[in-house]
Amino acid sequence: MAVKAELEKAGLKPLSIELGEIEIKENATISQREKLDVSLRQLGFELIGDKKSRIIEKIKNSIIKLVHHTDDELKIKLSNYLSEQLHYDYTYLSNLFSEVEGTTIEKYFIFQRVEKVKELLVYDELSLSEIAYKLGYSSVAYLSSQFKKITGLTPSFYKSLKAHKRRNIEEL
Repeated sequence: MAVKAELEKAGLKPLSIELGEIEIKENATISQREKLDVSLRQLGFELIGDKKSRIIEKIKNSIIKLVHHTDDELKIKLSNYLSEQLHYDYTYLSNLFSEVEGTTIEKYFIFQRVEKVKELLVYDELSLSEIAYKLGYSSVAYLSSQFKKITGLTPSFYKSLKAHKRRNIEEL
């Protein structure tokens, strides 16, 4: 909504606004783009101009959508998913991502999965085995080892830390 408001202030009419992507009716003038860039940066956003940067953002947004905004289990192969979503060969996407980001798509995907595990642990609605299944891990042990490699903590210890930080309303 904030992005839409800034576009309208700049005199641009958005056709569609989705996660990380905006389609506008007409081409923006240089002055409109500069004003929009300044106002979006104040909101924590930025305009992405070149094709490589747009593809990288689409890769990231596709992974975030897959991990954080899908209720189904993650049983799809990442390479197939990205190729289907972006209509590029996975090798090209992988090489481009590594070149620009300095890390691999797989590491980015693992990091996003671990972030989702953290979120689900804090909600405390699913068991660790349910979380492992939901996020496409082959076992709880594999989830735990990957979680510890990224965070330095076991999932159980992380969950206990969050439990100690949260206080009941009666304690406030």
